[in-house]
Amino acid sequence: MPIASSTALDSVASRAIRYAETKLAAAADSLDMSKGFPRHTVGRDGAWVQMPVTQWTSGFFPGALWYAYELSGDPAFRARAERWTAGVESAKTRTNTHDIGFLLFPSFGNGYRLTGNPHYRDVILEGTRNVTTRFNPTVGAIKSWDVDNPSDPRSAWPGRYPVIIDNLMNLEMLFWAGKQPGGDPRWADIATRHAETSMRAHVRDDASTAHVTLFDPRTGKFLGRVTWQGDADTSAWARGQAWAIYGFTASYRATRKPEFLATARRVADWYLARLPDDYVPYWDFRAPGLPNEERDASAAAVACSALFELADLAHEPRYRAAAEKTLGSLATRYLTAGTGNAAILAHSVGSKPGKSEVDVGMIYADYYFLEALVRYERSRTGGR
Repeated sequence: MPIASSTALDSVASRAIRYAETKLAAAADSLDMSKGFPRHTVGRDGAWVQMPVTQWTSGFFPGALWYAYELSGDPAFRARAERWTAGVESAKTRTNTHDIGFLLFPSFGNGYRLTGNPHYRDVILEGTRNVTTRFNPTVGAIKSWDVDNPSDPRSAWPGRYPVIIDNLMNLEMLFWAGKQPGGDPRWADIATRHAETSMRAHVRDDASTAHVTLFDPRTGKFLGRVTWQGDADTSAWARGQAWAIYGFTASYRATRKPEFLATARRVADWYLARLPDDYVPYWDFRAPGLPNEERDASAAAVACSALFELADLAHEPRYRAAAEKTLGSLATRYLTAGTGNAAILAHSVGSKPGKSEVDVGMIYADYYFLEALVRYERSRTGGR
């Protein structure tokens, strides 16, 4: 369904917001947090599968509730967001994962931004302090996975220092925390070093991105590119490309380093040049069965949100046009309306190679879709 004008998109976005609020309120009020946090939907009824708080996705549901509160002003959404955010607090003590930004910034970060609750800021500072212990200055990056654990299937890379493209998404928290009272300015330096390393290692000469880069932890030597989520080591996993657009855009916002903006534009241009007509990518741009491959609405939602910000920072109307087309497509073709699915968006892909979470609703797709709607509403109304 094409979106013919900005007025039409305003109406579509407004309906999508109301629909999202209905879905989020139903989930927040009916799910038992002791059983975990929503991650993906399953089965004919499309019910949420709840996973332990230790999963990297646990911060997105409370984050989506905060966006619902921001869009609606409804105090009931604030109460829901506060309750589900509190359930993620244990993540602040972890040093065994790089995903603290995913866990704490959508939840506690949005909570602090919208309420000013100083406890929320303190949680983020503690989490940042712990995640930065994973930084190796010789490599110049935060370690993603502890692959020397024999129980980890990624132990196929023993002795290697893996850094995944997703890790760019955790840097926004480090940049922010480094500037807060009680924070450490060195955290922003770590985030900058990591973004610089990722820019050199993950982004190929043609501006497509690799999922995983491997380093020698003792010398920092770059050892090559592999994949865990993409179709092949040389393929272009769609959500990874979207992470890159978002991560380098956020890194430019925090540092104003022109090379980050240039990289954000390069990876965005590569992504946009290869989209289907409805602006929602196939799960891997180089998957062997194209065009008979699954779409990934989660990649589209991440990229959509990022493109709204990139348009402002780069002063490029074409990025905003692409963001609006993506938003309109997600809000008209990919909503779960009429299906009974508990998610807001349908047709996301978690791990096609792992035969896991294929063509389902995903909580991070819903989160970034809500964020894109927030960014659209801000720009439309002149708000910040």
